[in-house]
Amino acid sequence: MELLLSTSKINLNKATFTISAPDISKLSADTGIEVAFAGRSNAGKSSALNTLTNQRGLARISKTPGRTQLINVFDIGENKRLVDLPGYGFAKVPLAMKKKWQKALGEYLQQRESLKGLVILMDIRHPLKDLDKDLIHWAADSDLPILVLLTKSDKLSQGKCSAEVLAVRKKLAELNADIKVQAFSSLKRTGVEQANQVICDWFAQETDDEITATTEQ
Repeated sequence: MELLLSTSKINLNKATFTISAPDISKLSADTGIEVAFAGRSNAGKSSALNTLTNQRGLARISKTPGRTQLINVFDIGENKRLVDLPGYGFAKVPLAMKKKWQKALGEYLQQRESLKGLVILMDIRHPLKDLDKDLIHWAADSDLPILVLLTKSDKLSQGKCSAEVLAVRKKLAELNADIKVQAFSSLKRTGVEQANQVICDWFAQETDDEITATTEQ
């Protein structure tokens, strides 16, 4: 039986691919609400997107980490979108290409007004690398809500997995920001419902805020 993960208004299962863009200038109008996914190139970002939307082939999965070279956008209706950002930190590609990806990632994060939440994926066995911490600090300083998914949790025992989650939560609590941390496994579907609920709540909250702002005008 298909598992339907959604709130009463938001349904990530409806996600459909709309565009791949090399930079923000090629994206659609900067309106509505976007939740972006970012992480190192070997963190399992595409697998997580497919699992969260219950669509096996929504985001392309490559056997070679680092093949997400473009900003990929998926529409879920009512001017709401999921955004798959270029991976960072691992891909065995020329330095010039890495810099191009990094530039596209930075411009999106700094300039995209419709970005309202950031999902950061990290391999639970190797969390909080320098680039991960840089991204988390930037998002925290920008008052952007963050969901940290510690992926590939099926690779660890339950006890070790819980210990890693607690350690990361303790470290990030120092930032005093809106950061949620949880274990995640696309293979075992660990943490899927919880992550989906956080993302749906972001979309719902921003929608309510927009309605309130429009009414007050």
